[in-house]
Amino acid sequence: MGLLDRISPRAIVTSALLLSTVAHDVLARPSPKVPWVRNKGSTQKKISDAVKRAINGQQRRNNSEPEPEPECASVLTTTAIAPKTNIWAPLSDVETAGVVEWLFAQADLNLTVSENATAWDNSITLVEALWPNKTDAIAYIDANATAPTKYAHVVLNNRATENPHYADIVVGPLPVDNTTATWEPLTYPYNKQSGGGTVRNLDADSDALYSEWIYVIGASVADITLDLWNGTAAGLDNDTLDIWGIDPLWQDDGRIIRWDAFWSLPTSDFDSETLLPLGLYFKSDVTGRDPSQWAFEGWLYNNTFYATTDDFRAAWSSDSFKKNGPNVDGEWAHTDQQGTVIPLDAAPPPVTVTPAGSRFAVDKEQKYVEWMDFSFYIGFTRDTGMAFYDIRYKGERILYELGLQEALAHYAGNDPMQSGTAYLDTFYGFGPYAFELVPGYDCPAYAEYLNTSFYVEETTHTHVNSICLFEYVADYPIQRHTTSHYTSVTKNTYFTVRSVSTVGNYDYTFSYSFFLDGSIAVEVRASGYIQSAYYAGNEDYGFHIHDFLSGSMHDHVLNFKADFDILGTNNSVQLMSLVPVEKSYPWSGGKKRSTMTLERSYVESEDEGRFNWAPNSATQVIVVNEGEQNALGENRGYRVLPYTGTSHLTVQNSSNLNNAGRFAEFDVQITKQKDTEPRAAHAYNSQDTFDPPVDFAKFFDGESLRNEDVVLWLNMGMHHVPHSGDLPNTVMTTAHSGIQFMPSNYFSIDESRKTVNQVRITYDEGKTSDVATFGQGIATPCALNFTPAEPDLWGYTGDIVVRKFPFDPNNPFYQTDSIV
Repeated sequence: MGLLDRISPRAIVTSALLLSTVAHDVLARPSPKVPWVRNKGSTQKKISDAVKRAINGQQRRNNSEPEPEPECASVLTTTAIAPKTNIWAPLSDVETAGVVEWLFAQADLNLTVSENATAWDNSITLVEALWPNKTDAIAYIDANATAPTKYAHVVLNNRATENPHYADIVVGPLPVDNTTATWEPLTYPYNKQSGGGTVRNLDADSDALYSEWIYVIGASVADITLDLWNGTAAGLDNDTLDIWGIDPLWQDDGRIIRWDAFWSLPTSDFDSETLLPLGLYFKSDVTGRDPSQWAFEGWLYNNTFYATTDDFRAAWSSDSFKKNGPNVDGEWAHTDQQGTVIPLDAAPPPVTVTPAGSRFAVDKEQKYVEWMDFSFYIGFTRDTGMAFYDIRYKGERILYELGLQEALAHYAGNDPMQSGTAYLDTFYGFGPYAFELVPGYDCPAYAEYLNTSFYVEETTHTHVNSICLFEYVADYPIQRHTTSHYTSVTKNTYFTVRSVSTVGNYDYTFSYSFFLDGSIAVEVRASGYIQSAYYAGNEDYGFHIHDFLSGSMHDHVLNFKADFDILGTNNSVQLMSLVPVEKSYPWSGGKKRSTMTLERSYVESEDEGRFNWAPNSATQVIVVNEGEQNALGENRGYRVLPYTGTSHLTVQNSSNLNNAGRFAEFDVQITKQKDTEPRAAHAYNSQDTFDPPVDFAKFFDGESLRNEDVVLWLNMGMHHVPHSGDLPNTVMTTAHSGIQFMPSNYFSIDESRKTVNQVRITYDEGKTSDVATFGQGIATPCALNFTPAEPDLWGYTGDIVVRKFPFDPNNPFYQTDSIV
């Protein structure tokens, strides 16, 4: 899952440009072209009219009078009121502006406004809310303690030094006041061996890297690239080639080494560059800040290494030099419709509607949601995007926190580009690229939407409609049974919250779903362009998928945090395994029978807390409260299981990641909750892979996991060997991974029995004698006024931007940025 132009000047967006802070709706501007969006007043009137029509219809039936067919209510969205303030909410515009203004007034920080900053200036990279410690949060949401004091987490990009670095600091309390506000290094969440609140910045000289180094090297072989591909990569406006390379950079023996590759530039508007490798690579030592001290270290072409440019040119000039063909942009790499139209496909496909409107409630200001017996708060950050807090079912908390921690794409190949690539995508951020969703495509047309925002260069960008919430009826029931005289079937209605982040060439769709039986599912689907390899003797690393193109093998590993609180914070993790045995019984006549039994155990400590899913799915992982049993004496809990295929990292002791990706080594990892261990990774782990800000392996220090506040760190993903079906884009039907949390002895029976959306049909001798519908729906039939059949998409807007320094909320403008 590579990222196009991660370090190319055409598309480079350094961490200073990928910043996020808030998720609010202050700038939401629903387009009048979107007919399903209405204000609260009209919603309430629609509900009232629907009820009146139903009552009048019943009266007409009682009087045997003819009745007109009523219209269904088009919107039934209710407004929730959060029981407590969302303490995981982002900073407001005013709070962010206050922090920025205060920071610029601190002379010791020596800050420069971003638009004026050079590679040798200090600037503000990130301003966002610092989430409260769980111990403080629990005291507030579960009792009558005051809300935790609010602070800002700020990342400074300190480049006015020979040793550029990012510095995490905390500013507060908020709102800032010149008499009370202070700043100090933020160190407690990090376990870096040297300098807890800082990490070096290897991208501080990215402008010089291209203008004074990479394009100079590209220009030095312009005669060769013109001969091979009729193009150049010299930093000129008429270049038809591009250069970009590995991530993270090699960090061996105190040296910073990079490998860069040549790529064809697309000849169309399509984002196809990662499908256009050319098979030429060069190596550089770029240690330090002085380009004059950097060293060129050789070329690789057609699996032959040349130590100098003269050696490479001499080989190219020889008659024996083999010139490989180029990968060229074309229709094969474009995502528009092509080929013969599928039979009957021009007719409109089926659509889903909500006859009575949405059956969930949202407090948009607090980002608080209620659906059926579930409730939760939504948080949003620059690094990881959307997360969920205080997830409750029937008023009891199931999970304190659930959300993404990091996403890794680790490649392999016989060339240095593929072998050297292991993207840690929170470096780029999931928040800045959670773009506006497309109604009717990303989410059902009737979905409700929330906005998200992120801080960048003294501005806050708001992605309108970038989180959607909707109820859906699955194409299979949640329950059914048929006998000789009745059939019983229950609709499988569930509720989903979704966002999509386009991090470079890949689009990640994150869906969190809640079900009538009390279960919860987390799913990730991926689409977009693969990062490919040049096909040249690399059959052991992928398929030959086009011209001179190889589908470069890679692992996707996405780590999620699931902080369980099953009936309190004293939880244990029980393992229950199905074990084959030979066993004799009093009734078996002394003979052993081949059968199976259950073996139960507990994960006693963190020393046992890292493991993979058992072969044949034979071991169940159940988070239980040993002090809370059901009426039959079984521990109440929630089982954790793969919802679809999952994966952990195949590569062991990665040469690329070293200690920066330890979270990816196992399927399931369990720790005791600590306020000092809130994240499994840090956005800048890639900047110092041997001594990263967060080395996840250090979390496991032998602490007890019995009757403790336990956290499960769960990996999802897939082992991806792209094939020709990944052209032009990978499809989400198969690029799919998920985890499910399901009740285990938590309730006395299946909770979905409480829904009225079920039917029992009784029949005898070929005739139906009774249909029980349990009071579902409105008795009066209604006519759906569903025009148009597809949403009008001309209201799609992109970013809305508000200036933060100096603060100017009254002059918003539009500006959408992406990595590519």
